[in-house]
Amino acid sequence: MSLNFNNYATEGNTFLKAYARDLDMPENRDKAGRILTSVLHALREVISVQESFQFMAQLPMFLKAVYVNGWSPGKTRQKVKNITDFTDLVRRMDGKTSINDFGSDEMAENYILSTFIALRRYTSLGEMEDIRSELPKDLKHMVYHQLLF
Repeated sequence: MSLNFNNYATEGNTFLKAYARDLDMPENRDKAGRILTSVLHALREVISVQESFQFMAQLPMFLKAVYVNGWSPGKTRQKVKNITDFTDLVRRMDGKTSINDFGSDEMAENYILSTFIALRRYTSLGEMEDIRSELPKDLKHMVYHQLLF
């Protein structure tokens, strides 16, 4: 099996371009990339390691790389009780740029929803249901909404 990193880069750039358009920031792929990374890293901190591995198995290589970058699977999972906790976690994952990247809570929630919708392109309905089952009640609607697409 040959690894063709150029193909991974091309697929990743194509995805990021579409994702940036979905976030209504087609001119700012750097910001879109930070948002994607922050949401994926927050998600991996909330769901179980076993669920993370099942989720990653369905992702294309370029998204797997984003998901695992800097990950310590043995670390204690974050306690997230509601959408506010998850949004705060996403912002922490973004670091110093979060104030500019996420703005209002409504904007942050829209970006999180858009990310789940984008991930649905690669993830089975069953896997998204499994992820949804591990999320707090008021965050489940974000995954439920994208299951309709």
